[in-house]
Amino acid sequence: MPLPQVCVCYLLQPGPDGERVLLGRKKLGLGEGNLVGPGGKIEPGETPELAIRREVMEEVSLLPGRVELMGDLTYEFPFRPAWSQRSWVFLCRDWQGEPRESNELSPEWYPVADMPTARMWDDAQYWVRDALAGRFVRATFRFGADLRTVSASDHPAFAPGSAGNTRL
Repeated sequence: MPLPQVCVCYLLQPGPDGERVLLGRKKLGLGEGNLVGPGGKIEPGETPELAIRREVMEEVSLLPGRVELMGDLTYEFPFRPAWSQRSWVFLCRDWQGEPRESNELSPEWYPVADMPTARMWDDAQYWVRDALAGRFVRATFRFGADLRTVSASDHPAFAPGSAGNTRL
């Protein structure tokens, strides 16, 4: 059975000390409390690009211009299979509007050079910098029993550790 599909967008802009990325603190639902890019579920009949345009508007009140596909990620949650999903990752450098808080996200700009990956989903530490630098990422991440920590992956930056982590 195919996995549910979701999408996420990282909006980038020049800042005084280099490029900045818009992230939001997730206020409810899956990943509550984590910093994430705006995004969400792809509805029946939507393409990933149409879905990301809708999600960015709903979550941070921005109308994206050109969006660029930068990733195809699979998330496996063997201890909570309903959370497993396929995620399309987009970058956007032009939009209309100013970011505003919604019932889903509290948006804030962060320097790309100092990404707060420790406050994001655990998998972000392996791939998000590559995607923000314009390098397409395709990988699978399996989360452990704690539902927060990556326990296995086929991403080249993932190194199996002593806690039973493995390569896919």
